[in-house]
Formats: sequence, structure tokens, C-alpha cells
Amino acid sequence: MKHLKNYINGAWVAGTSDPLVVHNPATGEIIASVPKISTEGVSAAVEDADRAFRLWSKETADTRSKYLRRLYELILENEQELATTITLEQGKPLKEALGEIRYGASFVAWYSEEAKRISGEIIPASDKNKRIMVLKQPIGVVAAITPWNFPFAMITRKIAPALAAGCTVIVKPASQTPISAIKIMELVEKAGFPKGVVNLVTGEASSIGKALLGNKKVKKITFTGSTEVGKELYRNSADHVKRISLELGGHAPFIVFDDGDLQESINGALSSKFRNCGQACISSNRFYVHENILPRFVKGLIHKLKSLRQGNGLTSDTDLGPLIDRKAYQKVEEHVSDALSKGAKLEYQGEAPKIDGDSKSGYYYPPTILSGIQPHMKIYSEETFGPVIPIMAFTEEGDVVSMANDSDYGLAAYLYTRDLSRGVRVSEALEYGIVGLNDGAPSAAQAPFGGFKESGIGREGGHFGIEPFLETKYISIGL
Repeated sequence: MKHLKNYINGAWVAGTSDPLVVHNPATGEIIASVPKISTEGVSAAVEDADRAFRLWSKETADTRSKYLRRLYELILENEQELATTITLEQGKPLKEALGEIRYGASFVAWYSEEAKRISGEIIPASDKNKRIMVLKQPIGVVAAITPWNFPFAMITRKIAPALAAGCTVIVKPASQTPISAIKIMELVEKAGFPKGVVNLVTGEASSIGKALLGNKKVKKITFTGSTEVGKELYRNSADHVKRISLELGGHAPFIVFDDGDLQESINGALSSKFRNCGQACISSNRFYVHENILPRFVKGLIHKLKSLRQGNGLTSDTDLGPLIDRKAYQKVEEHVSDALSKGAKLEYQGEAPKIDGDSKSGYYYPPTILSGIQPHMKIYSEETFGPVIPIMAFTEEGDVVSMANDSDYGLAAYLYTRDLSRGVRVSEALEYGIVGLNDGAPSAAQAPFGGFKESGIGREGGHFGIEPFLETKYISIGL
């Protein structure tokens, strides 16, 4: 077992004798341990980041750009090792992990360029003896709290715009998947970033979160994770009026009209649902299929699912890995059992793979299709985060839009239709921050990622993603 360290102020720092252990969800084995940092350790890291901010914020945009570009190059040079790390600690198939590395790297590349596009304004004054100048300045020390489902890309999506803006960062990765974060820090060090500009702390989420929220020198919190935790951070950030960005839960509707391309909609369903074994915030969770094509849609899905291979992500032909842990497995199991007990029909369920003759060695939940879903079932209103497709029929456009919008969440939605007018009309009516119109994989570094309602605050990606790390200053000059 590897005993890994935190990265604070340009140095690798060991922890206490009571570390956190990291498991491989495909086998259950312990693969590493990471430190549990103390509250005092977090405070010291904030001080280091604050001192580094005084210098980093004064660097030219071109200088910050070059550091980020070097980090991007190093990521691509080490993509195989980074992908293997993701698969070992998170479970997703190696080819999918490699896709995450390249996706995560695209944010570093984008913001290496966006750093040079931060600009202010000269505004015409109402007095001939005045001039009005507007500046954009970095906000300060940023705390980035990231999830386990995309342990590499969720870090780069946060730190790249922060660093481009001139902020310094403290990363707190999920306890289940801290090794990917440590690998990023190794590349940060190799890229030559000044001490204290990028820091990593691991340990108990509650104590670290409390220390970061209670420190006045932390000017911004950026968090991706559950809505429940996001609300707690939102409440507790009020004492210092910290800036906060929240990318929270989703419960994405997937709508297939009878004029949609059937094969494309099936492929889109597979892409949006089974990426990372359904463990994605933009994963489709409620499938509304027009009654005229429902039997053919289900038949086509079953045909595709029978060809998926589930198993250890390190095996080259694996398409679907395990769930992250026992709690995740039990939630999926509960949602399926609840739906079946309330009248849903089991259309299809694969067989969980056996590891050394034991199907319980990893947290494998097989691909599952349910039909006849009703609003009183848990799976209708709660995010499942697993490889289950719950389907319900619809007839009218207006009805399906109303059903799709009947949720506290508003992150992503999908629809398939070949009618341009309908596609635009429904896309505009859906109360979601991201809409995939005939597209099951809409995420891109240059586009704004974020949601409506309880799915969060703010956007990540594109020029939208750097604004939350900047303050706007207005200077009135008297001549």
C-alpha cells in the first residue's frame, strides 16, 4: 500500500498515524492511504496560498498562460498513467478514464488561452473632466472541493480558470478518489508553478470544509457534489459573504419523440446513461418515450445492452465498471426494488460479473431497464446514480415538457426529434441549464456547464467559467 502525501506550499507533507485508506471499487482491495490534515494544517495552507496570491496575481497574463500550457502538455505526456490511476481508484473502464483525462486537459488548454482574454473597459463619462475605467481583478484564495465520479476533470475544470484569472487554489478532493488529485499536483510541481499557488489537502470533509469556510482569507468556494452538501456550504458561506459556485445534483429527462431518429436516440441513451456506470450529474434519469415507438425503443436498447461487457476497468474490453462503493450500490438496489414493488416492469437486467467466482467482490450493478414508471416511485423523483433506465410513455408534447420540468433539479435534459421547430420549441421550454438536442454528450470546455433551480449556481467552461474568479472594479478618474 502506498502512503501518499499532501502538497502544500510547494512541499510534500506527510499526515498523522490515522490516514484515510483508498479502495479499488472493482476488487475491494486497499491501494493507498492519504493524510487526514488537521484544522491547523488547513489554516496554514490558506496562509501559504494567501501569500502566494500577492505575487501570482501580479504576474502577467502571458506568464500565467505559459504555466498552464506547460501543465496541459505534461497531462498529455502522462495520460496513460493518469487514466490508470482513475480506473484503480474510481473503477471506470480504462478507455473511458483516458477520455476523462483528455476532457480535463481541454480545460487547461482553454484557460491557458483565456488568461490572455481578460479585459476591462473604458466607459464614456457624463462629465468631460472625468474618465471611467473598469478593471477585472482576481478574487483571491479559492477553495476547490471536488467529487469522486470525475476525480481528474472536476479538478482541472476548477483550477484552470482560477489560475488563469490570477487566483491561488486549495484543492480538497473526494476521500474515495484522492490519488488522481495527487497526480495532478505532481505535474503542477513539474510544470514549475510557484510555491503556494496550487495546494492539496486531504482528510475528513466536514473538518476541512469548516476550516475553509471559517477562514476570511478564503474568498471563494467552488464545489461539485450533492445538493445537500451544496446547500450546507451555501448557508455557511454567508458569515463572510464568500463568493460561491455550486455544481450540484441532476435528474435529467431524456425525451424521445416519435419523429426522432430511433437508432440515434438509442445511441444517445447509452451515451448519456451508461457513462461512468450512470454515475454522472448529467446522466439521464427519467426516460420519456412516445407511445408509438416505445416497444421498438426498448427492444433496441436491450439489443445494445446485451453486447456491453461489465467488469474490472483495467481489462481492455470492459465497457462498464463498478459503482463506487457499497452505499452507492444499495441506493440503486433500493430504487429498483421500490419501483418493482409499486408496479414497474423489469424489461431487462444483465448479470453481474464474477471476480474469482464471487459476484460480491466488486460493487457491480448490472444494466437494467424498467418500464411503467410512475411519479410515486423513488426512481422518478430521486437521482439514482447507477446503470438503470426507467421508462415511461407519453403522447403529447406539452405533457412531456411539463413532466420533464416537474423536478427540483435543472442541470441537463435531452431530446430527440427531427422536427426543427419542435426541437427549438422544446429546448427553450425545458428548465435546464444544458440541453442536448439530438446529442447525448453535450459537455465541452468552451461551453457553459451548470444548472437551474437546485442544480447549482454559476457556470464552468468557456469565457463564462472565468468570471466567477474575477472581481469587477470601477475607477472614476477626475482630470
